Amino acid sequence: MTKERQRFIDNLLKCSWQQRQLLTFSQSFSVICRMKKFLLSAIVAISVLFASAQNDEYYMFVGTYTSPGKSEGIYVYKFNTSTGESVPVSSIATQNPSYLSISPNEKYVYAVHEVDSKVPGGGQVSSFTFNKTDGKLSLVNSQSSGGNNPCYVQVDNTGRWVFAGNYSSGTLSVYSVNNDGSLGSPNTIQHAGTGPDKQRQEGPHVHCTVISPDNKWLYVPDLGIDKVMIYKFDDKTGKLTNNAKDGFVAAEPGGGPRHITFAPNKKYAYLIQELAGQVAAYQYKKGDLKLIQRISTIDSTKKGTPGSADIHVSPDGKFLYGSNRGNLNDLVWYNIDPSNGKLAVAGHQSTLGRTPRNFNIDPSGNYLLVANQGSNEIVVFKRNKSTGALTDTGKRIPVGQPVCIKWMKIN
Repeated sequence: MTKERQRFIDNLLKCSWQQRQLLTFSQSFSVICRMKKFLLSAIVAISVLFASAQNDEYYMFVGTYTSPGKSEGIYVYKFNTSTGESVPVSSIATQNPSYLSISPNEKYVYAVHEVDSKVPGGGQVSSFTFNKTDGKLSLVNSQSSGGNNPCYVQVDNTGRWVFAGNYSSGTLSVYSVNNDGSLGSPNTIQHAGTGPDKQRQEGPHVHCTVISPDNKWLYVPDLGIDKVMIYKFDDKTGKLTNNAKDGFVAAEPGGGPRHITFAPNKKYAYLIQELAGQVAAYQYKKGDLKLIQRISTIDSTKKGTPGSADIHVSPDGKFLYGSNRGNLNDLVWYNIDPSNGKLAVAGHQSTLGRTPRNFNIDPSGNYLLVANQGSNEIVVFKRNKSTGALTDTGKRIPVGQPVCIKWMKIN
């Protein structure tokens, strides 16, 4: 028997009946209060853990090629950024949704349908609503892409305009977004020119349409003419204006500019060049791009055709990653010098599959996922946030011809 309990009994024997009742009630009330406090603490702890678990989960959208028929369209998963685990949620059948973009309010998903405009229903851009409760997509409407084989789509920072790039025809289109998320008719711009590679650069080939962090400029790498076209953008009217004199930056002849991305600090931009297997680093200021470096994507111990494809900066801005297809099938990553934006090769990693057309880093920066188009699966790598190095988790997401990965908060 505890001393506290013994003292309570001794005092109880000295009291009157009324006093005994009061003392008993007092102790019982104290016990109840302590129990309630414990229960409240437990409830708070459980709530924190539940909220934390939810904060670790994101919706992951995967765009694919549906021909030949190993895929049906767009796939939705839940991805846990703490464990690297994924769970299938839903899918929607649609033709060759090779690239996706999420609206800023996370209510809509936009997709290009990468087929020739001569194919019935081809050469289109579509809008889908997304229900966060059940994780399902529903088609809103589709519009012509304004060209052939659209391969890229992006929403501007206001969510009122959508841009799409058409590879085969060398055109880009701008769409207004209506209140219900549907797309208006396209306004289309035609590029012109050629490059030194007669097979790949016989004409213009728009490969991406990327809005600047301040939403004032649109950058359009064109693989066919070795230029990154720069358009001034008016987010009130959707108008794009290009100054023919200095409205572009020239890539290395035969380089084949493909994708461009900005550093989180908004001071630097990085362009991956498909044909040359290079990354060009630029200083970014008020719309201008000033070249500061060119650096290879290719492992010096290997030989092969790079087919460089995608490029992303880690969320913390410390590392830049790029992918090589061809017969290399690997990722390169670079340290970014914070003082000047220059790159230094930090390592290479096999993608453990074929044709890494696209990859993405999860919002937490914990994992890098590679869409291996040629081997029909997404490979999940763990990222070392200190070194940028990648380690195979052994986790695989089987999906037919994956070519684009995008993220959305669950709550």
